[in-house]
Amino acid sequence: MLEHLTKETFKEKVFNFELNKEWKYEGIKPCLIDFYADWCGPCKMVAPILEELQAEYGDNLHIYKVNTEDQQELAGMFGIQSIPSLLFVPVDGQPQMAMGALPKSTFEQAISEVLKVEKPA
Repeated sequence: MLEHLTKETFKEKVFNFELNKEWKYEGIKPCLIDFYADWCGPCKMVAPILEELQAEYGDNLHIYKVNTEDQQELAGMFGIQSIPSLLFVPVDGQPQMAMGALPKSTFEQAISEVLKVEKPA
């Protein structure tokens, strides 16, 4: 199961926006954050792909979920207008957002290129 973030766990694990004005990633491994809602059809298509990716990448990558209905402040902070929206967060550098239900190959490419994470052998 992927970990669901609340405002509090988001501040601990991703970005403490109450302390920092500039982006500062709090984690030690790259992460991917899925902004979704339970009623969203494309979000439901992405969910099993993200579960597979977490299983395949294991400890090299964290995949988190943020329910935009429950966590409206987080969604608003990132300007989430459409879901699913996926935030790719490298350890160093700025996060990058992707929109829509992406195929698994696109996730794998972004994980490799943006997050610099390869699947364990």
